[in-house]
Amino acid sequence: MVLKCKKCQVHDKLIQSQAVRLGRLKTEHIFKPWSPTMHISSLKEVVSAEEWQLRVDLAACYRLVAAYGWSDLVFTHVSARIPGPEHHFLINPYGLMFDEITASSLVKIDQDCNKLSDSPFPVNPAGFNIHSCIHQAREDAACVLHTHTRAGVAVSAQKCGVLPISQQSTFVLGSLAYHDYEGVALRDDEKPRLQADLGDANYLMLRNHGLLTVGKDIPSAFLAMYIFENTCRIQIDAQAGGELNYVNPAIVAGIGSVMKVATAGLGAALAWPALLRKLDRMDTSYQT
Repeated sequence: MVLKCKKCQVHDKLIQSQAVRLGRLKTEHIFKPWSPTMHISSLKEVVSAEEWQLRVDLAACYRLVAAYGWSDLVFTHVSARIPGPEHHFLINPYGLMFDEITASSLVKIDQDCNKLSDSPFPVNPAGFNIHSCIHQAREDAACVLHTHTRAGVAVSAQKCGVLPISQQSTFVLGSLAYHDYEGVALRDDEKPRLQADLGDANYLMLRNHGLLTVGKDIPSAFLAMYIFENTCRIQIDAQAGGELNYVNPAIVAGIGSVMKVATAGLGAALAWPALLRKLDRMDTSYQT
């Protein structure tokens, strides 16, 4: 008989109670007993070069989300579609903090969040519900990034939504959609409404819930979230001051053409290498 430490026992009870509440986690998704040390075998020589690069970029994205303070403990997700006709995806191992995630720890799943390769880590089908329906509806959605930040949820709780009061907000308003809160996103019947509300927008405000961005690749989804998050932070700060000064609607309407000139449509491609250098100065283990 193996005696577990008190910390392990408490951990096991928490996980079991969580699985019961969700009612969606299959037996194989439940955590194994907590271990203070994780030994993750590298998949670099196991997967294709294309998939490995996607893994490195997605792991970097998770680390950057943590570095910028957008994470919500182990909750929320960033998903990336693996190129090919199979509709396979990479997602975070459920239970790891975002600053622990590595390229090899990411889990490969199908559209229904079934694991497609051996992994010691669980996945969260309930958490992938929002992501799966967006990937399904949007062929261009190579990456979907969802957050529960304080500023994001605060603005999502305001009837006015995003206000045109900053340069950042004009970038968001050019491709913004809203989806009303229907409770924890567990039901399949919500998917068609979410897909319809998103349409072809790249920014989605989930009312009373948080923020979501869609990108043609991981860098694009990350940069969009950086702008979305700062838009919300600026709005909350500005509302604490005096009377707001609104941007001319004509400027908001023409922001698409302005952005094409300002960054030649390559904003994410310009920022991503710099973000990786920033991350490398902090910790390179995401690449393993």
